Amino acid sequence: MSFHVKPLLTGVLAASLLVACNSNKSHGVKPGEGNTDSSSNPVETKKPNSDYKPAFEGQTRIKGVHTQTPLDVKMLSDRLVYPWGIVTLPDGRFLITERKGTLRIATAAGQLSAPITGLPKVNSDGQGGLLDVIPDPDFATNRIIYWSFSQDVPPGTLTAVGKGKLAADEKTVEGAAVIYQALPAFPSKLHYGSRLAWDKEGNLFVSTGERSDIKSRPMAQQLNAAPGKVLRITKEGKPAPGNPFANTPDARPEIWSYGHRNVQGLAIHPVTGDLWEDEFGPKGGDEVNRIEPGKNYGWATITYGLEYSGEKVGEGITQKEGLEQPVYYWDPVVSPSGATFYSGDLIPEWKNNLFIGALSGMHIVRLVIENNKVVGEERLLADQQQRFRDVVQGADGALYAISDGEKGRLFRIGKK
Repeated sequence: MSFHVKPLLTGVLAASLLVACNSNKSHGVKPGEGNTDSSSNPVETKKPNSDYKPAFEGQTRIKGVHTQTPLDVKMLSDRLVYPWGIVTLPDGRFLITERKGTLRIATAAGQLSAPITGLPKVNSDGQGGLLDVIPDPDFATNRIIYWSFSQDVPPGTLTAVGKGKLAADEKTVEGAAVIYQALPAFPSKLHYGSRLAWDKEGNLFVSTGERSDIKSRPMAQQLNAAPGKVLRITKEGKPAPGNPFANTPDARPEIWSYGHRNVQGLAIHPVTGDLWEDEFGPKGGDEVNRIEPGKNYGWATITYGLEYSGEKVGEGITQKEGLEQPVYYWDPVVSPSGATFYSGDLIPEWKNNLFIGALSGMHIVRLVIENNKVVGEERLLADQQQRFRDVVQGADGALYAISDGEKGRLFRIGKK
């Protein structure tokens, strides 16, 4: 897996990891098929919050699947402090963000560097702080990295993107500068979005949240505001050439798609090159979407979720002409965060599957996707009882995941 495509780079199984680990046969599973079993029940067994019906079969509560490869799960470290993003470096190590404002480098064995300093001040209140990180496609020669964070900007805060050079001694970031701000700022400590991913031209996708306030919510539908969007910018923080609203009056030219609530996962399919995302719903209605330029993904006009009070959101509708349907949704929520497509050879049955860290769900989601539809779902590491914040493929073909918390953990999920 190429280092710069972090999300591309971007049961313990539903019943128990023991089930998978005790199986020693692949049963003829082809790469990407995931051994779907038509007799398997959905992994979600809890009652939904709403009585909304899906727009098409398989949009939610798809049948469960089970990894047949015996898995080896190791907890490599529990010394991360509120980690948020993890990315693979060219030499096989990992760069990890901690929300208070520092970076750490971790080896594949779990050894952690001292905190790396030199970044601009972050606002780590609420859901803010130092968030995602991604190396430049040419990091091996230029050592440039990019990161997203919550920045204090009157009259509140916003999602910002920084750029700098990781020093040769790996103790600090040199020449750190803010290259983009998702204006306007808003007085909220919530919903910064904030995942990063490279497109094939070397432009940077940036996700934002709509700041989780009734007053800020309409910004998700407004083309003159950056919150509630997927954006595409250059390495200098300018709108990328060819963006869909470049010639639309009063629209922000960096916008790629809109109508999002709080996008915390971005991943690019390793075969099709399509951009996929996951985003938080309110009470129900967490979504997975395949992102196309210029499209409106509906928040808060349509949603499969409810207000936290239990009331309907807006008109209480789930479909409307001109608004995109999610490929998949959850009710109740799993709180989906960082995501990656698997492209390795270590576990062939996972090929091209989408893996997502689930926070409130306290597991790692595995989605089997065929022809842009979800055909199977699995829950990994549920027995660890961790809030999984991000997941990435390592140079060795294993998956590495970080969990949220003051004693955040780093896991390796490989083959026995």
